[in-house]
Amino acid sequence: MLILAMVIASVFVLLSQWQLSSSRSDGPPAPSVTESVQPLTDVLQPGAPLTAAAADQLVSFDGSFVPGTQILVQDRVRGEDTGLWVVSAFEVEGARMEDESADAGDDAAPVIPVVLGWVPAADAFDAVSVPDGPARVEGRLLPGEGPVAQRTVENQVPTLASAELTNIWDRPTYSGFVASNEIRQADDVVPVQAPLETVEVGPQPQDTPVNWLNIFYAIEWFVFAGFAFFLWWRLVADDYRRSLEDEGDEIPNDAEPDQPALTAADPSTSTSGSGIKSE
Repeated sequence: MLILAMVIASVFVLLSQWQLSSSRSDGPPAPSVTESVQPLTDVLQPGAPLTAAAADQLVSFDGSFVPGTQILVQDRVRGEDTGLWVVSAFEVEGARMEDESADAGDDAAPVIPVVLGWVPAADAFDAVSVPDGPARVEGRLLPGEGPVAQRTVENQVPTLASAELTNIWDRPTYSGFVASNEIRQADDVVPVQAPLETVEVGPQPQDTPVNWLNIFYAIEWFVFAGFAFFLWWRLVADDYRRSLEDEGDEIPNDAEPDQPALTAADPSTSTSGSGIKSE
């Protein structure tokens, strides 16, 4: 029973250790990694999910903006003001879908949404132009947002969702998007002209999140391990008590050593007429 209790407790301790290790999620990559510019084609492939290890990475890529794909993303905060993001589709040079039989067709090259900047109001949209011809974009790669229900507004979307933009642009799209820091053409930086303002996105916080539910489960498994030894101790204690009871039943009642046995032949112990002589 002791061996069985040790085996059960060992399993419970291993489960506790597993829960404890699962309570701390993997932290974001260090700034020394994310702040080093990497080619987009080496970090993320079109059609592949964007993992936490690849998100927040500074990337660069060549290609060209697709004309007529500019769109506004609603409710974007800059400082104390709320405005909109201006987003355009960028055809990445050398990018190919993993599945060439995509619904968009073999001739449609994949595109990635690029945030050109922030504008304070929708009426400033017409004043924004995108570079024409080959360009090189450098910016931060970020995960796409989830689509939400909305009242249809022309040239506007509530979130920057790759799945929604794929349907709008009718092109295969990356699962993430890039907030551009710099756009170059012929080795010259394309200036950001008013009313457009650059969207500045810093590296993620380095705090590692803790899941307290997993910590509670780890403590619970540890308590179960102690309970396995407690059951073994109770079994041993109960067996020991039974053995004492069995030994006590074998001792005669009149064989107690502290009290000598009484005999009728001893006249000094008789209580019938002590000190009275018979005639």
